[in-house]
Amino acid sequence: MPAFERSAARHPVALVFAIAVAVPLAQADDNPKRGGEVYGVCAACHSLLPGVHLTGPSLADLWGKKATSAEGFVRYSKALRSQDFTWDENTLNAWLADPKAMVPGNYMTFRGIRNDRDRGDMIAFLKLAMAPGGAKAVIDKGLITADGAEGQTPENLSSAGPKQQVTKLRHCRDTYFVTTADGTETPYWEMNVRLKTDTSRFGPSSGKPVITRSGMMGDRVSIVFSSSAEIAATVKSKC
Repeated sequence: MPAFERSAARHPVALVFAIAVAVPLAQADDNPKRGGEVYGVCAACHSLLPGVHLTGPSLADLWGKKATSAEGFVRYSKALRSQDFTWDENTLNAWLADPKAMVPGNYMTFRGIRNDRDRGDMIAFLKLAMAPGGAKAVIDKGLITADGAEGQTPENLSSAGPKQQVTKLRHCRDTYFVTTADGTETPYWEMNVRLKTDTSRFGPSSGKPVITRSGMMGDRVSIVFSSSAEIAATVKSKC
């Protein structure tokens, strides 16, 4: 094994910064407005609003902060937690170019942005958006819409109507029988039913689970609860 690789294996931070140096850095003429448009590819998994965690952590207030420091986010990989770098132009540039190469074993499924201009423009945008109060700043500057800053947040289930509010959930053999607040009972094959929780502000009200449809054929459903404790309390085994 070459000396550099042996050193990187012993000191993962050295590998991070070696990759950061090797990737072309953002330029002074990068366009944050265009970067806000490129950021759309990130909005499915990340919000710019404090405390709003989606698949990935909120990016609010992280510029200049240590990676894995988003308050309230607990799904960081061990690989990323083992690092000790902060988010700046260099580290973010390497991360956006190829997350797996920068930190092997991290949970990020995004393959990276190979185009230098796209990456540079996004970093110029994120330098503003990830600063304290960044979400409001980029919205006020017209770099992104309020919806874009929030990210692709889930449906607000607290306002679900009677056709979606689940009042009874009965399991019999290979079938879930779902009764909703409008009095309708519908059977679903158990393999087509997913029991989920949403503890965020978008989740259902306590004691009022909600059924949502999914799948192209409409035969798959998710039943979303406000807490894991409600699942056991609601599902009854009865034929």
